Amino acid sequence: MMSDFGEELTKLAVAEDNPETSVLSKTGMHFPWLHKHVEAVVTGGKKRKDFAQTTSACLSFIQEALLKHQWQQAAEYMHSYLQTLEDSDTDKRQAAPEIIWKLGSEILFYHPKSNVETFNSFADRMKNIGVLNYLKWVFLLVQISLQHALYLLHHGMLDDANRNLSKAETWRYGEKSSSQEVLINLVQAYKGLLQYYTWTRKKMELSKLDEDDYAYAAKTRTMLSQSCKTSTNICALVKTPGVWDPFVKSYVEMLEFYGDQDGAREMLTNYAYDEKFPSNPNAHVYLYEFLKREKAPRAKLISVLKILHEIVPSHTLMLEFHTLLRKSDTEEHQKLGLSVLFEVLDFAGCNKNITAWKYL
Repeated sequence: MMSDFGEELTKLAVAEDNPETSVLSKTGMHFPWLHKHVEAVVTGGKKRKDFAQTTSACLSFIQEALLKHQWQQAAEYMHSYLQTLEDSDTDKRQAAPEIIWKLGSEILFYHPKSNVETFNSFADRMKNIGVLNYLKWVFLLVQISLQHALYLLHHGMLDDANRNLSKAETWRYGEKSSSQEVLINLVQAYKGLLQYYTWTRKKMELSKLDEDDYAYAAKTRTMLSQSCKTSTNICALVKTPGVWDPFVKSYVEMLEFYGDQDGAREMLTNYAYDEKFPSNPNAHVYLYEFLKREKAPRAKLISVLKILHEIVPSHTLMLEFHTLLRKSDTEEHQKLGLSVLFEVLDFAGCNKNITAWKYL
């Protein structure tokens, strides 16, 4: 099933210059490891016939090679590890595709001889591997598609990334469940991020044009259309409890650009204070930065940073928090300001902060 990809891995794998420290496999590949590693799958001078022990040892070798950034060696071992797709143990066979995708994509992302075509080929083959638990496979398909899209975006292939995500939107299994709905919302939100990326480029182009220029009006209309698509794709996700920082930031930037301050404030307030959402320091940072841009009253800024202080007392914004408290006339705020400084300086990463010591 993955034989073609195995051949590609073989091409990527390059033997070490010193064959004396390598072991020749039956496939004709050289494993550039010391003999002690190979002895892990040998007992009493005889190769273990136990399939599980062999694949387990191979997985360990791959992990060790990845930790050492030995991409060529990892590719060689990965070629052998593909046999786990034929494991007689159903659970292991079903778990194999996700492991192969995570390890394989990591190898192909960093391997010096890898390229976009090789990565695309691997991702497409992974999407077509069937497993008994189809629902589980739908989840993996979405994961592969998201990572594949990000890889394409990294190489500037925006249209290909968008097409990749559009295909992922169509995957369903049985009745529409809440978990599948969140997955589809996530795919759509990433499409929204790609549209936001296009929007920011248009925004940059717009800033260089004169408002009386015909091209200015045309680009403004295009941006508005793009922002509508982005908001549609992102909105459903950010209403679902979770940590959605890049999506929230992008959406708020567009709301502010079009003058919808109330909408931006509501979005950030819900993201920071809705109890259904997990505790997230960044949510309070985004709200504070927005209120600061709005020139909100000092009391409002203090109330936001007070919560951030409870979550992350060493945050860089704590020096701003101290300044706001110091300017306050209440004794309670003066005492809290001193406490904030001591807590900042208690952290090893902050104890050489000259500004903090001057404030003290």
